[in-house]
Amino acid sequence: MAELLIRGALVVDGSGRTPERADVAVDGGRITAVGGAGLTGRRVLDADGLALAPGFVDMHAHSDLSLLTEPAHTAKVAQGVTCEVLGQDGLSYAPVDDTTLPQVRQAVAGWNGDPPGLDFDWRDVAGYLDRLDRGVAVNACYLVPHGSVRMMAMGWAARPATEAELDAQRALLAEGLRQGAVGLSAGLTYAPGMYAPTDELVALCRVVAAHGGFFAPHHRSYGAGALDAYAEMVDVARRSGCPLHLAHATLNFSVNAGRAGELLALLAAAERDGVDLTLDSYPYLPGSTTLAALLPSWAAEGGPEATLARLRDPAALARMRHDLEVVGSDGCHGVPVEWETIRIAGSRDRSALGATVAELAARGGREPFEVCVALLLGDALSTAILQLVGNEENVRALMRHPAHTGGSDGLLATARPHPRGHGTFPRYLGRYVRELGVLGLAECVAHLAGTPARRLGLADRGLVRVGYRADLVLFDPDTVADNATFDEPRLPPSGIPFTLVGGVPVIDDGRPTGALPGRALRRRPDGTVG
Repeated sequence: MAELLIRGALVVDGSGRTPERADVAVDGGRITAVGGAGLTGRRVLDADGLALAPGFVDMHAHSDLSLLTEPAHTAKVAQGVTCEVLGQDGLSYAPVDDTTLPQVRQAVAGWNGDPPGLDFDWRDVAGYLDRLDRGVAVNACYLVPHGSVRMMAMGWAARPATEAELDAQRALLAEGLRQGAVGLSAGLTYAPGMYAPTDELVALCRVVAAHGGFFAPHHRSYGAGALDAYAEMVDVARRSGCPLHLAHATLNFSVNAGRAGELLALLAAAERDGVDLTLDSYPYLPGSTTLAALLPSWAAEGGPEATLARLRDPAALARMRHDLEVVGSDGCHGVPVEWETIRIAGSRDRSALGATVAELAARGGREPFEVCVALLLGDALSTAILQLVGNEENVRALMRHPAHTGGSDGLLATARPHPRGHGTFPRYLGRYVRELGVLGLAECVAHLAGTPARRLGLADRGLVRVGYRADLVLFDPDTVADNATFDEPRLPPSGIPFTLVGGVPVIDDGRPTGALPGRALRRRPDGTVG
């Protein structure tokens, strides 16, 4: 008799094949039977009307600190997520040293917060993964963040690395990969990663390829230079032989409306050339980042304190304003900023929350740039924003790509976060499968489970198969829906009554259990992850 029997579920197995109704038995944290007569269990879940799928993989998560401060992680387990990929966008908390840790904490406080009292008792990737193993609700993989590595090797210098500095980066990267990281992330619109030339990325990706990992870049532009930026990442993959995973792949701003076909053609050519390619996206139009990220790259040289000093220098401010409002700064993707599209999601100034910079300016009789500077100074650069620049046609076209996966890019710690942190996966199933028919049910589940598991090298996850880990989600295809909105971004979804991690319910009949069965999943020498 199995520990658990899921009876009569529509099994959407993660492979993309046609769903079939079957009983599924779980014992010892693994799937022990799919179908067959006479299955019994000490606990029986009646799954009539429900679909059973592999747990969803969030290929782009910013839960690096949230998992430590709120390990039950209800924001994600309520969506059916059982594995997340951390260390994104080239900036995270391992590897670091005593000099760079406070700089990283300040640089990404607008993404992840900076929880008071959190003991940062690790410095390398192994230490961070060990910290996760103390108890979290979901499984987690980690990418070595290029910006953090570059910071350790050469600070915030806005120039190419010397050979000695590149060697130092290679050594730090290789150590992180040996300690279990699954690849390398990069944030090429964020300092200091944005200062790296293509050749530096190629050199580092050769190290990643030698260790069986993949490269997950936030490339240099999602706006005026987007297609060139994608082409650069494909070039890095070709030259290095490293598999490529394009983070939050989309084309934003009016200059790119309806241009997804051009990107898809570029990716198709890369695949014909043998590039091992995947991508992720979130099913929303607005993006989310920090207000400081919009500044031109020269303003970030030297680190956060140097940036704050420039924000008090009239000459530097005049130059920043020209770059932002006239030229289109590289931080704002080469597009002149439209202040009416910049909505405040996190700030010490609670009165600013939910308003656009343009609205705040009108409210106070000031220029929008003046409001921007005041927020950045008041928040010590940690102001979080939504950027209303997406294009629905592009979003739909890219999610149809066969190598597409789901990634929330969820910033959970801000005061009024983007709803994607609480709604991405049910939104795919409800809006884009059931309501719009952009994806079929089996196709969508493959995008959210089977395809990302293959990219990560999860040898025994991502499918409903005998012998696989029982990381599973039960949902109602007729009612599953995201409820989180931009005004109420933390509302939980509907229609997902059960989420299991290693056979242990973390959502049970719609309620969080507080169980912490997750752990860090490390890349092994043979290339598998577990």
